[in-house]
Amino acid sequence: MEDLLSWYGALIGLFVAIFLILKKFNPVYSLFFGAIVGCLIGGADLSKTISIIITGTQSVMGTVIRVLAAGVLAGVMMQSGAAGTIAQAIVKKMGEKKAILALALATMVITAVGVFIPVAVLIVAPIALEVGNKMGISKLALLLALSGGGKAGNIISPNPNTIAAANGFHISLSDVMIGGFIPALFGLAMTVIVASMIKHRGVMVTDKEANLISSKTDDEDQKRPPLNKAIITPVIAIVLLMVNPIGSILNIDALSHFKLDALYVLPFAGIVGMIAMGQKNKIISYTTSGVEKMTATVLILIGAGAIAGLIGASNLSMEVVKLIDISGISGTFLAPISGILMAAATASTSTGVILATGTFGTAISQVGLSPLASAVMVHTGATVIDSLPQGNYFHVTADSMHMSIRQRMALIPYEAMVGGTMTIVATIMYGFI
Repeated sequence: MEDLLSWYGALIGLFVAIFLILKKFNPVYSLFFGAIVGCLIGGADLSKTISIIITGTQSVMGTVIRVLAAGVLAGVMMQSGAAGTIAQAIVKKMGEKKAILALALATMVITAVGVFIPVAVLIVAPIALEVGNKMGISKLALLLALSGGGKAGNIISPNPNTIAAANGFHISLSDVMIGGFIPALFGLAMTVIVASMIKHRGVMVTDKEANLISSKTDDEDQKRPPLNKAIITPVIAIVLLMVNPIGSILNIDALSHFKLDALYVLPFAGIVGMIAMGQKNKIISYTTSGVEKMTATVLILIGAGAIAGLIGASNLSMEVVKLIDISGISGTFLAPISGILMAAATASTSTGVILATGTFGTAISQVGLSPLASAVMVHTGATVIDSLPQGNYFHVTADSMHMSIRQRMALIPYEAMVGGTMTIVATIMYGFI
C-alpha cells in the first residue's frame, strides 16, 4: 500500500480552493489549483500529483453522466413551459387566501420534478408578485415562500445535488429522494409558518411592478401547454424511479429486482413528455438547452473530483474520526455539519454536496452511519446557508423579486431556519431513531 499524504496537505488544499472561490475565482480552476497545492504540500511529487487528480476526476464520472442525463428532463420542463403551467395551476387551485402555502408548494413541486431551484424561483416569481400586490404580502415573505419551498423540493428531486448525494454514498437516486420526503414536509411547514409571520415586514410590491408582470404573464400563458400534458414528463420520471423502492417496500420481487437508473429514466421521461406536448420537433433545442444548463455543474463536479482524489489519497479521514472519538461528540453530526460548511463556503447546494461527499464521505462512513442516513443528512445540511452572496442563487432570486442586496440579505436567516429544520429532522430520523 502506498504511503498516504499528510492530512494537513489535504486541509490546506481544500482551504485554498474555498478561499479562491470566495474571492470570485472560477470555481473549477480553484478546485484544481487547491488539489495541486494540497498534493504537493502533503508530500506528493509532480508525477504522483497528476495521478491523484486523474484518479479523483475519474471517480465522479458516474455522477457526471447522470447529471447530463437529467439535463434532458430539465430542458423539457423549463423550455416547454410545463413547469410554469404546473406552478400556475397549484396557485389558482388553492386560491389567494392560501397564497403563501400555494406559492411555497408550487415552487416545491416544480423543483421536485427536476427544475433547478433558481429557475423554479424565476418561474413562480411573476405569480408571486401579482398575488403579493393583491394580498398585501411583502417581498420578503414572498421570496421566503419561493426559496423555502424550493429548498424542500430540492432534497426530493432528480436534480444534480440529489444525484451527487446518491452517488457519493453509492445508493440509488430514488432512495435519497424518498429519504428526504419527511424532512421536506417539515421544511415546507416551517416556510409557511415563518413567511406568514413576516408577511407585513419589509417592502411591498408596487402597483407598477404588478401591472408590468401581469402583461408579460398573459403573453406567456398562451404559449404554455395544458396541465394534463405538462404533468406527463414528471409523472413518468417519478413512477419509473419509484418502481424498485415500491417493490422493496411491498416485498414484490419482480419490482424490487427491476432496477431503473436515472441515466435513462430521466431522458426517457423528458422525450415522452415532449412528444405528448406536441413538441417533438423541438427535441434538439430543448435537450441542448438542458445540457447547457448542466455544464457548469458538470465542470464543478470534475473539479470536486480532483479535491476528492486529494482527500482520498491522504489520511485526513482517519484523523477526523480520531478527533471525533477524542472530543466525545457523536460522529452522527459529521454528516450534516460537513454539508452545512461546504455549501456555505461555495454558496451552492449541489457544489456543497459534491465537496462534502468527496471530502468527508469516507470519514462519515467510518463513524458507522448507513449510506442512506449519510446521504440524507449531508444533503439536508447543504440547504442551511447555501444562499450567501458569493453564489449566483442569491443574486438571481434578488433580481426575480426586484430586491436590493440589503433587502435580500435580510432573508438569509429565515432561509437558514427552513434548511435548519430539515437538517434537524433528518438528523433525528436517521441518526438517533
